[in-house]
Amino acid sequence: MITPQDASAPEAEADRRDAVYRALDGVWDPELGIDIVALGLVYDVRVDANRVDIDMTLTTPGCPVSEQLPSEAEAAVQAALPDTDVTVNVVWEPPWSVAKISPVALRRLQGGRA
Repeated sequence: MITPQDASAPEAEADRRDAVYRALDGVWDPELGIDIVALGLVYDVRVDANRVDIDMTLTTPGCPVSEQLPSEAEAAVQAALPDTDVTVNVVWEPPWSVAKISPVALRRLQGGRA
């Protein structure tokens, strides 16, 4: 676990950012069965010594998991970095599109193997 004292070095910030993305890789869209990073729903991650701010979107404004996914994202990051304040902001600009899906995830959605 990375402590706040360690977070002053640039390497520690990069490690914290990596930890955030690893945590978000474990948050799956239940309808599509793909993680939110591979779906391109995570737009930005900002980290500092005691705080993580995440900008993410959803596939549509009326998405049935509009409350679930941001809450799961926050909980996953909070579990990975327990001494950190985590904020997940749902943003709508730019709008999400299938062009944001990773090539591997897109193949899975199209019925191919990942």
